[in-house]
Amino acid sequence: MIVGDSSYFVALANRKDRWHRDAVRVSKSIRDRVLVTDMTVAEAVTIVGSRVGAKAGMALFQYFLDDCEVRFADLELTRRAMAAWLRYDGRLSVPDAISLEVMSQRGISRILSFDSDFDRVRGIERLR
Repeated sequence: MIVGDSSYFVALANRKDRWHRDAVRVSKSIRDRVLVTDMTVAEAVTIVGSRVGAKAGMALFQYFLDDCEVRFADLELTRRAMAAWLRYDGRLSVPDAISLEVMSQRGISRILSFDSDFDRVRGIERLR
């Protein structure tokens, strides 16, 4: 299992994104099931919709439903994630902190991301 960050999905869906070629390359090497949080889904679909168009955003949403495991954040997960967010002094976004908490809970050490903020986090490998 590997966690997907919104930056990866935005790059994959947007041919004009500076990381698009890298995202396509990485996507061809992924053999594990991808886990995303509902916050990642909302963030990625919103960005793709605004940059590429609503149809592209909807296609991405359908991809998440069909091909990824989506973890919905409940209150307890969100509280733990907010504690992590505080530890990083707000340098990670709340959606990123929720992804990190899910990674911790599930024993996942790899994340698909073009967000260098994840490099601050010990014990995870950022695939890019």
